[in-house]
Amino acid sequence: MDFAYYPVTVHDAMIETLNIATLGTLITLIFAIPLALMNASNIVSSTWCHWISKFFLVSSRSVNSLVWALLFVSIFGPGVIAGVLAIAFRSIGFVGKLLGEALEEVNMGSIEALKATGASWLSILLKGYWPQVLPAFFSIVLFRWDINVRESAVLGLVGAGGIGVVLDDSMNLFQWDRVAVSLLAIFIIVILAEILVVNVRKRLI
Repeated sequence: MDFAYYPVTVHDAMIETLNIATLGTLITLIFAIPLALMNASNIVSSTWCHWISKFFLVSSRSVNSLVWALLFVSIFGPGVIAGVLAIAFRSIGFVGKLLGEALEEVNMGSIEALKATGASWLSILLKGYWPQVLPAFFSIVLFRWDINVRESAVLGLVGAGGIGVVLDDSMNLFQWDRVAVSLLAIFIIVILAEILVVNVRKRLI
């Protein structure tokens, strides 16, 4: 293995991969939370809202992250933006579906009590639903970030930035010692991400 290659190219590419996974996960929340609220039958009773939310949630999950990456590379060109958006749009369905299910499983006793006092919809959401789904929310987001770290590592194979670009270049040039270093770096960062998520979940949940 050409370990001298790591500080030259691989290190920065791995940082870029982590940034893609993190930013993509954060952008996911902007879309996933409203869709989860629309999908929860105990919050929104409209059948049309349920169908609309299910359409977007299912569409997100049914398209592979590499396909999303190819779509955004064709729109924005090769680079980090395409990778971030691919991760974000792939994750919406996962986060939205699980968060919506968590919202539907809350204890309605406190919700009914807040409604009886004449509390506003926003107050009911923040003081009734949010405290109950908070552990599930952090668990879902951390789990999805862990998945996104792995998925973002290969997006560069289609030009969406990160370590995948370095890996693809090394393979095209038949520099297998550098390929091995890149694969080892991916393996280590995935293991470290898993350890980080497990420890953070133990502290927060």
